[in-house]
Amino acid sequence: MQIIDKLAQLSVALKGDLFYNPSNVKHQTMRLAYATDASVYQEVPLAVAIPQDVADLKALISFASKEGVTLIPRTAGTSLAGQVVGSGIVMDISRFFNQILEVNVEERWVRVQPGVIRDDLNNYLKPFGLMFGPETSTASRAMIGGMIGNNSSGLHSIVWGDTRKNLLSARVLINDGSEVVFEELQEQQYFDKLRHKSREGDIYRAVNTLITDPQNITAIQSGYPKKTLTRRNTGYALDFLVDRDQPFNMCKLLAGSEGTIGIVTEAKLQLMPLPPKEIGLLCVHFEDMISCMHGNNVALSHGPEASELVDKYILDFTVGHPTYQHNRFFIEGDPQALLIVEFRSDDPVLLQQKAEALKKDLIAKGLGYAYPFITGVQETNLVWDVRKAGLGLIRNLPGDEQPVNLIEDCAVSPEDLPDYVRDVQMLLAEEGVHASYYAHAGAGELHIEPFINLKTADGKRKFRTILEKTTDLVLKYNGSLSGEHGDGRLRGEFIGKVLGEKVYELLVETKDIFDPLGVFNAQKIVNTPPMDTALRYDQVTDGKTIKTYFDFTKQESILRLAEKCSGSGDCRKTEITGGTMCPSFMATRDEKDTTRARANMLRQFLTNSTQKNRFDHEEIKEVMDLCLSCKACKSECPSSVDVAKMKAEFLQHYYDAHGASFRASVIANFTKSQVLGSYVAPLYNLVVKTPFLAGIVKSVVGFAPKRSLPTVSFTTLSGWVKKQEKLTVPKRKVYLFSDEFTEYNDTAIGITAYKLLTALGYEVVVPKHIESGRTYLSKGFVKEAKRIANRNIELLDGLISEDTPLIGIEPSAIITFRDEYLDLVDSNKHAAAQAIAKHALMIDEFLVAEIAAGRLHPEQFSNEKRHIKLHGHCYQKAFHLVGFTEKVLTLPQNYTVEVIPSGCCGMAGSFGYEKEHYEVSMKVAELVLLPAVRNAEENTIIAAAGTSCRHQIKDGASKKSYHPVEILYDALIK
Repeated sequence: MQIIDKLAQLSVALKGDLFYNPSNVKHQTMRLAYATDASVYQEVPLAVAIPQDVADLKALISFASKEGVTLIPRTAGTSLAGQVVGSGIVMDISRFFNQILEVNVEERWVRVQPGVIRDDLNNYLKPFGLMFGPETSTASRAMIGGMIGNNSSGLHSIVWGDTRKNLLSARVLINDGSEVVFEELQEQQYFDKLRHKSREGDIYRAVNTLITDPQNITAIQSGYPKKTLTRRNTGYALDFLVDRDQPFNMCKLLAGSEGTIGIVTEAKLQLMPLPPKEIGLLCVHFEDMISCMHGNNVALSHGPEASELVDKYILDFTVGHPTYQHNRFFIEGDPQALLIVEFRSDDPVLLQQKAEALKKDLIAKGLGYAYPFITGVQETNLVWDVRKAGLGLIRNLPGDEQPVNLIEDCAVSPEDLPDYVRDVQMLLAEEGVHASYYAHAGAGELHIEPFINLKTADGKRKFRTILEKTTDLVLKYNGSLSGEHGDGRLRGEFIGKVLGEKVYELLVETKDIFDPLGVFNAQKIVNTPPMDTALRYDQVTDGKTIKTYFDFTKQESILRLAEKCSGSGDCRKTEITGGTMCPSFMATRDEKDTTRARANMLRQFLTNSTQKNRFDHEEIKEVMDLCLSCKACKSECPSSVDVAKMKAEFLQHYYDAHGASFRASVIANFTKSQVLGSYVAPLYNLVVKTPFLAGIVKSVVGFAPKRSLPTVSFTTLSGWVKKQEKLTVPKRKVYLFSDEFTEYNDTAIGITAYKLLTALGYEVVVPKHIESGRTYLSKGFVKEAKRIANRNIELLDGLISEDTPLIGIEPSAIITFRDEYLDLVDSNKHAAAQAIAKHALMIDEFLVAEIAAGRLHPEQFSNEKRHIKLHGHCYQKAFHLVGFTEKVLTLPQNYTVEVIPSGCCGMAGSFGYEKEHYEVSMKVAELVLLPAVRNAEENTIIAAAGTSCRHQIKDGASKKSYHPVEILYDALIK
């Protein structure tokens, strides 16, 4: 029987899903989505399993044992050493194994399933005054199972410890399918285990023989890194098992084993009290890296909570970044290296004293040139966000020479860091390679990422050579080949060199004790393939040869934009962490619905396709299907991987090959239908409001039966404005963009905006223009959107300036001038488009600027007390504009605003109308937005600038929400 037939039988036996058939588009899409992690490796798995319970896991183990297949356990897939890449069956346990099972506040422990996210867990524990300490930079999506696999630690590890230290016990499925408990054993309990006549007993007896042999003990004690290095994570943790100062606990070996000895189904974790509330960061600026490393040792002598490095490369990438430019407020001059030293205390005076003592010590030793001290949770979080975004930020480097995970996890004792860094700098200089240096200086582990072009033969040579030479340095300083990212398939090849061949033989023996058939994640840690095989860039395409409708010059090409995805998985965070990216993943928890999967799918086909039209692949269409084009990835992704732009580009090429569907054409041409509808508004509205007639329309077009249809106004905004008298002595003239939604559907809001502005003393002119093109862009009709962009720039060129700005009411429309138009217009209109973009403002932005200029005052508005709950439109969030809305709504002195911590509303233009997307649309809305609206007190005003957002609130919560201009006009003293 063929393996595919056997997989088909297995699929029937599982409660969860199994994707295995390469001829099935969805199956193949899933297999390709799991072909990569956050490493440089790529290998399409035999199948992807989404197990639903322990019985599914046991069935998979049984299948793997019989068929000689390996199982690759995966949670968030943020591995940097290729731990979850391979040709076996990837088991994604993040979907269903995500429950917090039990909390014991008195004994400070929690019992969880492996798919629980670290930050989500701590959000749950916060009311109990407890937290789980280990904290990776990916903590917003890293899961407990993966943290156990890698023995994750994070930036506070010098105080809070690593996962191994905080793992009390674990339920584990071993290779015969039985479930065992690894936990701390007292002497008699240990001997009882040795007498078990079971597979578990066999394992304990074999491990006991290995770790009690005097020759083995000698090899382990001499081969493993020195104990002053807390981040010694190379190989299996046999050095912890031979340490007889503590009771035996197999969890010590389990942590850092990368899923190669069993599958964790539950974990019991040690908790710690919440740290002191007062936090302060002494941000020490250095002119060179070596003096920074000396400064780190001085910092450690003052007992900080953390000491973290950020280098010039990372800092430079924050300049002009849509999110991280805001985080640069504490930077002085142009430091080559920045040491962020954290202190905590319940006493702010003591906090200041600690920082001042360190500052004086550094100055006395001639270390550093600037020492800003940052306090407060909001400000310190901005500083830490720069550190945590390091990997993603440096992916913004132009060209094919990119930072690679290679020697980023090597660690030495902190006292050895100055010499080690100097040696690494010399090594890299010999190879003609630059690198970025950042992260855990306090623990002796720097994420050193060389910039290498892995698309070339010379780049691949450097890739191997640099790791080979660095292992000599690790050996020289008795350090660790991996500190927290693991060995995987990247560093496994060199473990024998660093720990000694005798120790390596013991590691192979350890793997054989637990998993003689290679059922669990084979070829990781031991018996790994050569580290320079199965790379992402084994096949190379010149991205510039791929013709596109959008201009991708700033990103070099659409392929380079897709390649910028580092795989760090920022798009896998949940609504608990917050943010907008990625709304469909938040609803489905499917990997294929992440920004990462979409970018990787494009990259794989644009690189490897043999089609003349490389976009003509159903797998790309499948992975793009639930993209809501919210644009959050443009700003929330550290690498600014703009999937909304790439999706529109893909759809246009797909239409070129297959034509557009009827529904896509109807939605794209929405404005035309509204123009016609406006001529017969009463009849049109009767149709869309009558359930029977509206049902026919929805059925024909393919809209969801439960979704209400928009009505048209009895007049257009531009028509109404023409009839109004002009102010004789205005403060200034403004141009109002009457977008397609305001012109025909939300005309009353447009009229209110006009009345508000004129009442405040502004002359309002609706200039000659056409629709924004948003509906065409949302459905991928880029050719038509390009025509519209060119025409609008022609019509508005010369009108729009700082003195006469273009003001918009609907975020998705006015922001088009600042976003897509710049990459759509013909080259001869580019300068004009840029000039207009600078002064194309949301009405909120304009009014806030007028407040700052002293032209608007609270006295012009009511002093009545009102409370507003504000939901920001996705595009406002992507361009950091929600703060303007919040500020302008507090112009009336007794108005208070509470920003709902919602992501996307789920409507996303036409997405929420579409029959097959309705359920996901509502799931997205129910994450945060709709519950917040329903729970609002009766007299609370719900504010939302987006027409789609207001529609979703109406349909989902049966409540009316208001555009900010309506709220302000109502508050205006007429």
